Amino acid sequence: MTKKLLQQYKKRLVALKTRIMGEIDHIAKDTLGQPQREASGDLSSYTYHMADMATDNYNQEFSLNIASAEQRTLMEIDEAFKRMEEGAYGICESCGHAIAQRRLTAVPYARLCVKCQKQTEGRRRR
Repeated sequence: MTKKLLQQYKKRLVALKTRIMGEIDHIAKDTLGQPQREASGDLSSYTYHMADMATDNYNQEFSLNIASAEQRTLMEIDEAFKRMEEGAYGICESCGHAIAQRRLTAVPYARLCVKCQKQTEGRRRR
Protein backbone atom coordinates (compact mmCIF):
# COMPACT_ATOMS: atom_id res chain seq x y z
CA MET A 1 0.00 0.00 0.00
CA THR A 2 1.38 3.41 -0.93
CA LYS A 3 2.04 6.08 1.67
CA LYS A 4 -0.45 8.37 -0.03
CA LEU A 5 -3.21 5.76 0.12
CA LEU A 6 -2.34 4.96 3.73
CA GLN A 7 -2.63 8.67 4.58
CA GLN A 8 -6.08 8.80 2.95
CA TYR A 9 -7.26 5.88 5.08
CA LYS A 10 -5.76 7.47 8.16
CA LYS A 11 -7.70 10.68 7.48
CA ARG A 12 -10.90 8.65 7.04
CA LEU A 13 -10.27 6.88 10.35
CA VAL A 14 -9.60 10.16 12.17
CA ALA A 15 -12.80 11.70 10.76
CA LEU A 16 -14.81 8.60 11.66
CA LYS A 17 -13.38 8.56 15.18
CA THR A 18 -14.19 12.23 15.66
CA ARG A 19 -17.77 11.73 14.46
CA ILE A 20 -18.34 8.70 16.68
CA MET A 21 -16.89 10.43 19.74
CA GLY A 22 -19.30 13.31 19.12
CA GLU A 23 -22.22 10.89 18.88
CA ILE A 24 -21.24 9.17 22.13
CA ASP A 25 -20.88 12.55 23.83
CA HIS A 26 -24.32 13.57 22.53
CA ILE A 27 -25.88 10.35 23.85
CA ALA A 28 -24.22 10.81 27.22
CA LYS A 29 -25.38 14.41 27.59
CA ASP A 30 -28.92 14.01 26.27
CA THR A 31 -29.89 10.64 27.64
CA LEU A 32 -27.63 9.50 30.38
CA GLY A 33 -26.76 12.77 32.08
CA GLN A 34 -30.29 13.66 33.19
CA PRO A 35 -32.79 12.19 35.59
CA GLN A 36 -35.47 10.19 33.76
CA ARG A 37 -38.20 12.80 34.26
CA GLU A 38 -36.05 15.57 32.81
CA ALA A 39 -34.85 13.41 29.91
CA SER A 40 -38.44 12.64 28.97
CA GLY A 41 -39.39 16.31 29.14
CA ASP A 42 -41.88 15.66 31.93
CA LEU A 43 -41.29 18.43 34.43
CA SER A 44 -44.85 18.54 35.70
CA SER A 45 -45.87 17.77 39.25
CA TYR A 46 -48.14 14.94 38.11
CA THR A 47 -47.49 11.38 39.17
CA TYR A 48 -45.03 9.56 36.99
CA HIS A 49 -46.91 6.70 35.30
CA MET A 50 -45.41 3.21 35.09
CA ALA A 51 -45.81 3.14 31.30
CA ASP A 52 -43.84 6.38 31.06
CA MET A 53 -41.13 4.89 33.25
CA ALA A 54 -40.99 1.79 31.04
CA THR A 55 -40.69 3.92 27.91
CA ASP A 56 -37.94 5.99 29.50
CA ASN A 57 -36.10 2.86 30.61
CA TYR A 58 -36.37 1.42 27.10
CA ASN A 59 -35.07 4.65 25.55
CA GLN A 60 -32.18 4.79 27.98
CA GLU A 61 -31.27 1.14 27.36
CA PHE A 62 -31.51 1.70 23.60
CA SER A 63 -29.15 4.67 23.87
CA LEU A 64 -26.73 2.65 25.98
CA ASN A 65 -26.71 -0.11 23.36
CA ILE A 66 -25.93 2.41 20.63
CA ALA A 67 -23.15 3.96 22.73
CA SER A 68 -21.75 0.49 23.43
CA ALA A 69 -21.66 -0.39 19.73
CA GLU A 70 -20.01 2.93 18.96
CA GLN A 71 -17.44 2.27 21.68
CA ARG A 72 -16.58 -1.07 20.06
CA THR A 73 -16.11 0.73 16.74
CA LEU A 74 -13.74 3.20 18.43
CA MET A 75 -11.68 0.28 19.71
CA GLU A 76 -11.56 -1.17 16.18
CA ILE A 77 -10.39 2.20 14.85
CA ASP A 78 -7.62 2.35 17.47
CA GLU A 79 -6.57 -1.17 16.47
CA ALA A 80 -6.47 -0.03 12.82
CA PHE A 81 -4.09 2.79 13.82
CA LYS A 82 -1.86 0.20 15.53
CA ARG A 83 -1.87 -1.96 12.39
CA MET A 84 -0.82 1.10 10.38
CA GLU A 85 2.14 1.67 12.70
CA GLU A 86 3.10 -2.01 12.46
CA GLY A 87 2.77 -2.11 8.68
CA ALA A 88 -0.06 -4.65 8.83
CA TYR A 89 -2.92 -2.35 7.82
CA GLY A 90 -4.88 -3.64 4.84
CA ILE A 91 -3.74 -7.24 5.38
CA CYS A 92 -6.36 -9.83 6.32
CA GLU A 93 -5.67 -11.19 9.79
CA SER A 94 -7.06 -14.58 8.79
CA CYS A 95 -5.64 -15.46 5.37
CA GLY A 96 -2.84 -12.87 5.06
CA HIS A 97 -4.02 -11.54 1.69
CA ALA A 98 -4.56 -7.86 0.95
CA ILE A 99 -7.96 -6.45 1.86
CA ALA A 100 -9.63 -4.90 -1.18
CA GLN A 101 -9.51 -1.11 -1.35
CA ARG A 102 -13.29 -1.04 -1.86
CA ARG A 103 -13.70 -2.79 1.50
CA LEU A 104 -11.26 -0.47 3.25
CA THR A 105 -13.08 2.51 1.77
CA ALA A 106 -16.38 1.21 3.16
CA VAL A 107 -14.96 -0.08 6.47
CA PRO A 108 -11.57 1.56 7.02
CA TYR A 109 -10.98 -0.41 10.23
CA ALA A 110 -11.62 -3.82 8.59
CA ARG A 111 -9.45 -6.65 9.90
CA LEU A 112 -10.59 -9.30 7.45
CA CYS A 113 -11.05 -9.54 3.70
CA VAL A 114 -14.61 -10.05 2.45
CA LYS A 115 -14.17 -13.81 2.01
CA CYS A 116 -12.85 -14.36 5.53
CA GLN A 117 -15.45 -12.00 7.01
CA LYS A 118 -18.23 -14.05 5.38
CA GLN A 119 -16.74 -17.25 6.78
CA THR A 120 -16.52 -15.73 10.25
CA GLU A 121 -20.11 -14.52 10.14
CA GLY A 122 -21.27 -17.91 8.84
CA ARG A 123 -19.67 -19.62 11.85
CA ARG A 124 -21.31 -17.17 14.26
CA ARG A 125 -24.77 -17.88 12.86
CA ARG A 126 -24.47 -21.61 13.53
